[in-house]
Amino acid sequence: MDISELTVASAHKLLSERKLSAPELVRASLARIAALEPKLHAFLLVTREQALAQAEAAQKVIDSKKEFSPLLGIPVAHKDLYCTKGVETTAASGILKGYVPPYSATAAERLEQTGAVLMGKTNCDAFGHGSSTENSDFGPTLNPYDLEYVPGGSSGGSAAAVATGEVLFSTGTDTGSSIRLPAAFTNTVGLKPTYGRVSRYGIIAMASSLDCPGPITRTVEDCAQVLSAMAGHDPKDATSSRRPVPDYPAFLGKSIKGWKVGVIKEFFSQGLVPEVGEVTKKAIAELENLGAEVEEISLPSLEYALAVYYIITPSEISSNLARYDGIKYGFSVEKEKEKIVDLLAVYEQSRGSGFGAEAKRRIMIGTYALSSGYYEAYYVKAQKVRELIKRDYARAFERYDLLVGPVSPTPPFKLGEKADNPLSMYLSDIYMTPINLAGIPAISVPCGFVSGLPVGLQIMGPHFSEERILQAAHAYEQETNFYKNKPKKLNF
Repeated sequence: MDISELTVASAHKLLSERKLSAPELVRASLARIAALEPKLHAFLLVTREQALAQAEAAQKVIDSKKEFSPLLGIPVAHKDLYCTKGVETTAASGILKGYVPPYSATAAERLEQTGAVLMGKTNCDAFGHGSSTENSDFGPTLNPYDLEYVPGGSSGGSAAAVATGEVLFSTGTDTGSSIRLPAAFTNTVGLKPTYGRVSRYGIIAMASSLDCPGPITRTVEDCAQVLSAMAGHDPKDATSSRRPVPDYPAFLGKSIKGWKVGVIKEFFSQGLVPEVGEVTKKAIAELENLGAEVEEISLPSLEYALAVYYIITPSEISSNLARYDGIKYGFSVEKEKEKIVDLLAVYEQSRGSGFGAEAKRRIMIGTYALSSGYYEAYYVKAQKVRELIKRDYARAFERYDLLVGPVSPTPPFKLGEKADNPLSMYLSDIYMTPINLAGIPAISVPCGFVSGLPVGLQIMGPHFSEERILQAAHAYEQETNFYKNKPKKLNF
C-alpha cells in the first residue's frame, strides 16, 4: 500500500469497508517516515510504540462499530509547539530540550479523542519565529519538491510530512503566516482559523493576540473534517469563542455562483514575482468560471501591516519568552555545568545558550518597543494602526463575500538564501500578516507551480466564516485538482 496516495477521507473509506486496518495504516506511516526522514527532517520525534498501541485500540473500535469518527485510526503529527502529555515538547528550541509536559494542548486532546493516531512531533522554526523552518535549533526541514529549497515556516515540518504522505494530516500554528506559507510551498491545504475559533490552551505561545492553531491537509475535504474536531469553546482559554461549531464538511460541494469576490490590489504591487502573479490570476479567473463576480478592491492600510506586525509580535514574544529563565523547566546552565551561585548569571547564561539568534533578535526588538519612553511611540501606535486594518477588512466584507490574493510574493526560496537578511525573510509574510492582525480566517489552497515549485491561492473571509472559505476552496480544488500533484524529486 502506498500511503502517499491516501487522504483522510479515502483512508477512512478503506477502514470502513474493512479493506485496511488501522495497524496496517500506521505501520505504512512509520515505514514512510523511516524511509524519508534521514534527508527530509520533518520530524523531531517519532512516537512509534505509542502509535502502534493507539492503532490497535482504534482497530478494536472499528471492529465493534459500523460507523465511527472520520479520524479514527488516521496518522497525525503535531507541530512541536503543541504540548503532548508524556511526549517531549521542545518548540524546536534548545532551551526546552528534554521538556515533557504533564498535560496536552486542548486541540491535541480533541484529536486524540477522535481516535487519531499520534505519529510524533514535527519540526518548526524555534517558538514559531520564522518563515522557512531554518530557525529550528535542531536543523532545517527540506522542501520535498526540491531538497535545495525551504518548505516555508514556521510549520514547515508539519507541511512536509503531509506533502510526502508520512502522515495524512498535521497540526500547525499561524501567527503571521505559519500555516498558510508552508502549505503554499508544499502543495498542501492550510487553514488559519478565526482568532478564538480553536483553543490556544497548551500550545506554546509566540504572540498571544495573534496565535491561531489549525490544520494542514492534502485536501479541502480533509481540512474541513479536521477543523470540525479541533474547533470549539474551551473554558481553559478565555479567548476561545462560544459560538457553535458549524458542520464544515456539509458546506462542501455547493456552488459559489453569484458570490462577490474582491481581489486585493495591494497584494499585486511591487515585490510580487511576476510568475506567481500570473498563476494567482489564473486561479482567480477559475473562480469567475465557477460563477463568482470578481472585482478589484483597495485596502490602503495594508501598506503598514508588516511594520505593525513586527512591532506587536516581538513585543508579545518578549513578554512570553521571559518565563524561560533556566529555573523552572527546560535548559539550565546549572544542569549542564558547575553550579553557578549568582542568580542573574543563571538567567543570562541559560537564555544566552538556550535561545537561538532569531529568538534573541525578537526579544530585543520587543523589549525596546515596550520600554519606557518608546511604548507610546511604537507599541501603542501600532495597536491603533491595527484597528485601522481591522476596519478596512470589515468595510470590505460589507461588500464582498470573500477576498483573494497570493499567499506569498515569491515561490519557495533556496535554503540559506534569506538567512542573513532578516528583513527579506520578514517580507515573505507581507500578504499574510494583515489577516492575523485583523483576526479573520484564511486558507491556502494549491493553485499551480512556478519552475516546478508549488504556489498557493489565499482565500479570506470575515470573522467566523470558515465554512464559506472552505466551500470556495473546495469548489476551486475540484475544478483544478492541483492537490493530486506530488513530489517527484525526493531522491531518497
